[in-house]
Amino acid sequence: MIRKTITLPEPMDDWIKSQVNSGRYGNDSEYLRELVRKDQERNELKSMIETSQKAFESGEYKSLETKEDVSAFIEGVWTRAKNASTDNN
Repeated sequence: MIRKTITLPEPMDDWIKSQVNSGRYGNDSEYLRELVRKDQERNELKSMIETSQKAFESGEYKSLETKEDVSAFIEGVWTRAKNASTDNN
């Protein structure tokens, strides 16, 4: 792992300490890693939504009438999201 030093205003440090003291996190680093993971997930979801919207706008998906249509749509979303995710890295 890489060690980082960050500077935070006191209210943010107090917040992190309260989260650790709540027992949900073992230490400051666990809390911050969780924040980064959530941000990564949020960005991935945003990318999936944007990619799906573009596919819809281009006419790739017009209607979802059957379970197969829905399954194919979801699979396509995941495939495009994975591709978008690797393209952005």
